[in-house]
Amino acid sequence: MNKKRTLGLSSVIALTLTISLFVPSAADAKENKKPANEDTAYVDVSVATLWSEPNITRSIDEPSVGNPVDMWEWTRSMSLDQKLWLVGNLQTQALFGQEVTILEEDGDWAKVAVHGQPTPKNELGYPAWMPKEQLSDRRYFKHMKEHKSFALVKEQTTWLYENMRQNERYKEVSFNTRLPVIANVGNAVLVATPSDGMKWLSSDAVSIYDSNDDIPEPDGEDLEKTGKQFLGLPYLWAGASGFGFDCSGFTHTIHKAHGITIPRDSSVQAENGEPVAKENLKKGDLLFFAYDEGEGSVHHVGMYIGNGEMIHAPNSESTVEIIDVFESDYYSSEYAGARRYID
Repeated sequence: MNKKRTLGLSSVIALTLTISLFVPSAADAKENKKPANEDTAYVDVSVATLWSEPNITRSIDEPSVGNPVDMWEWTRSMSLDQKLWLVGNLQTQALFGQEVTILEEDGDWAKVAVHGQPTPKNELGYPAWMPKEQLSDRRYFKHMKEHKSFALVKEQTTWLYENMRQNERYKEVSFNTRLPVIANVGNAVLVATPSDGMKWLSSDAVSIYDSNDDIPEPDGEDLEKTGKQFLGLPYLWAGASGFGFDCSGFTHTIHKAHGITIPRDSSVQAENGEPVAKENLKKGDLLFFAYDEGEGSVHHVGMYIGNGEMIHAPNSESTVEIIDVFESDYYSSEYAGARRYID
């Protein structure tokens, strides 16, 4: 169910003053962004890009490895060859406020497991490296995450604001970002952030839920509608956000935003869910493609949307698109089966 808690302005002011007693100021918080010795931390940038090894980034990657990040500057500045270099050097992405477990540290870098991204690589979540300055371990945020309802961003990207009038921008965040809700006031939602206290979101940009179980169970039409809002978005290897997807990041994130957690990688997505025969395909089913005319290892996934069509994030040269999948010589020759993750 989609909860809406509306407070009057005077109540919000009182609530803000109360919370400010134990929520650090932005200045104080920024002095303590790096994680302490605790294993759990939270992503403190719009999107954290996770690498195969520490200290392998290039100068062109600088917009993605600081705090804050500028994802549009990074993705739009790269040539095709520079994007192709990312293949194998990136692993996945994690969103603002997402929980991770710190596995090991190397100087200014931390190897983390991203919660909510199932993989055989680590039972805690998808493991890879990220800069420590992109993490926060503020205890107030952990408390909020555990005890408050959350605002789920439903637009491709949206802005967090410094003020309720929403005319002082703070940070652009991605689809599927989840932040603890403090109050819902008219057309604005007050949320907690990992290290910078409270910020505002447009109520039109989010849905509010008490728990993941309260997210309405989707059907194929719902998944199709969600997927289509990303048509034209450039592909990004390891991408799992509204700033850019890879093929399995696309299918994983669409399901995640509807309350369904599926594996992060296409090869593992192909081994779970319910097998579906080609003649029984329905909207929302995931289609898999493998080397050696469909008999080898799985290398790609897309989502069936009916009438022989598939929506997918194909490769670094392209954008999210819809194709007649079984009319394509390439994809029809490498078709390796389908799986269903919805009832």
